[in-house]
Amino acid sequence: MPTVAVQGIWVRSMFKLAEPPEGSTSGTAGDASGRPVHVVVVGDSTAAGSGVDTQEDGFAGCLARSLAARTDRLVAWQAVGEFGATARRIRYKLLPRLNQDLDVAVLLAGGNDVLARRTPEQWEGDLSAIVEDLGGRAEQVVVVGIPPFQLFPSLPVTLRRYLGERAGALNEVSRKVCAEQPRASWVTLPGTPPADFFARDNFHPSASGYRLWAGFVADRLKV
Repeated sequence: MPTVAVQGIWVRSMFKLAEPPEGSTSGTAGDASGRPVHVVVVGDSTAAGSGVDTQEDGFAGCLARSLAARTDRLVAWQAVGEFGATARRIRYKLLPRLNQDLDVAVLLAGGNDVLARRTPEQWEGDLSAIVEDLGGRAEQVVVVGIPPFQLFPSLPVTLRRYLGERAGALNEVSRKVCAEQPRASWVTLPGTPPADFFARDNFHPSASGYRLWAGFVADRLKV
């Protein structure tokens, strides 16, 4: 723990993380004919698109294009994310901003809960409430697994291992919560991310990282 604490202080002092891009946080992709698929991506800085220059290259825009290509339908997307948001903030601040009558709701969260050292019990309480709320708005709810901190190139090895273990504990809770909700599923990107997965800050995804991540989630949606 002393080593982890020292490395954490060093990381906070040395690294400047990418802020979310400016521009519209909603849009469309695909064929304009027929009933659109309504998708919202809610969560932390990855939901907000940190790491890329435009929202279209963030997770929500990439997910919409992937779904449009797979379904030949118009996909209307919205990104509701906040830099540094924990599940508690998402639950009380971001959920009230979402629309009703959605087809798909995707939650990107947990990384800040790991960094804030929130307990599995705290995570479970907030996540259960979030999933229940999203299930009342959307036909499908997808909880995306917390990124594997042990693979982040910007982090020292000991800190990576510590954060990776904490993320794993929260991911197990996520599996359990989603198994208890009929409209919810838990998915996580398998394997080791390719070299170009990370943005310049070596923490958030790049445009190609978001395409890979969102495409993996799109393949598992039923629309």
